Amino acid sequence: MLSDENRIFTNLYGFQSSSLESARKRGAWDETKSVIEKGAEWIIEEMKASGLRGRGGAGFPTGLKWSFMPKAGEGDGRPHYLIVNADESEPGTCKDREILRHDPHLLLEGCLFASFTISAHVCYIYIRGEFIREREALQRAIDESYEARLLGKNSVTGWDLDCYVHHGAGAYICGEETALLESLEGRKGLPRMKPPYPANVGLYGCPTTINNVESIAVVPSILRRGANWFSSLGRVKNSTGSKLFSISGHVNKPCTVEEEMGIVLRELIEKHAGGIRGGWDNLLAVIPGGVSVPCLPAKECWDLSMDFDTLREKHSGLGTAAVMVMDKSTDIVNAIARVSYFYKHESCGQCTPCREGTGWMWRVLKRMVRGEAHEHEIDMLLNVTKEVEGNTICALGDAAAWPVQGLIRHFSHEIRRRIKEYAANPKAEGAVSFPVKR
Repeated sequence: MLSDENRIFTNLYGFQSSSLESARKRGAWDETKSVIEKGAEWIIEEMKASGLRGRGGAGFPTGLKWSFMPKAGEGDGRPHYLIVNADESEPGTCKDREILRHDPHLLLEGCLFASFTISAHVCYIYIRGEFIREREALQRAIDESYEARLLGKNSVTGWDLDCYVHHGAGAYICGEETALLESLEGRKGLPRMKPPYPANVGLYGCPTTINNVESIAVVPSILRRGANWFSSLGRVKNSTGSKLFSISGHVNKPCTVEEEMGIVLRELIEKHAGGIRGGWDNLLAVIPGGVSVPCLPAKECWDLSMDFDTLREKHSGLGTAAVMVMDKSTDIVNAIARVSYFYKHESCGQCTPCREGTGWMWRVLKRMVRGEAHEHEIDMLLNVTKEVEGNTICALGDAAAWPVQGLIRHFSHEIRRRIKEYAANPKAEGAVSFPVKR
């Protein structure tokens, strides 16, 4: 269990004020200038040594990502930009909003360090459309930082940075980094083809780095306390540091908690979420990282290590570490059908496999919930997910395919049972409801 002295987000639950004065008492903005004076190369090497991997879902090494940006004085004169992705729209994920509401100064100081490292003097924080109070809290923190000359021109920190909040309109697709850039530029949020990558051609055609809120918010603690300290946290190789876990569903105390990477799922749920409703024998399945990753059955969850590599080996993923618990009262087929409807609704429609495939998968699953299908359609559905996966501009196609693959991998027997029962009694009434087709 993570000790209090190693916690980064000490005001995660908002028991203290989010003001600059309170943030400074908790250690924010401490010796910021002395860190800046060590130089960008030192910061990049510290970030690499820390082992920090992106906390937005992809898990790409943060220090390596920063190193892709053109070095100061080596570019072609174009301005550099830092973008913070606060478009937290993945169902089940509710970690970044707690940072924005209760500890926004950790994020802003992290923005300063990251901007200095990539030679950016402008930072945009793209915040989810539904996050009204979070945006207000963040803007108050920005205003305080300008007043204290921590941000803006002639900054006392030694690096001038203008920080702007951009409020999105609630589109899930704008959480994809290039669709986010399109939205920031005033266009429809459609993902871009890559290459070129944002580090070369990003916002307004200029070098740009895009990071998740949590990824940036942990940077000040790493640079102050050292890469060795951060890399000493975590229980497995390649997944270092602490992580915010969002635990929801059929647990006794849903919560967001900071814990070490690699913590065993059972320990995470028992110690922080009050255990599973009805006990572990009542567990059916867990979605370990937000709805974009495949579910895992109860038999694989008892000693499950919550880290990138272990979950990948289990044909799932850590994602955003949004743990969604489902007990045996859950209609698992209907649950994944609802997930499919979400992706069908949120697809931007730019790619044919995604535009047509997401709707097709949802319609087939809707029939399977009632048993109105044939057994050969299970394999056909799996084949369609394989055709969607990896064949779209962005990862939304993958995110739509993986939950369905997880359902078929672990619960195809449940689909077959329904099909057989419906075939035996097609006039039996079902009690399943679906969203109105739009």
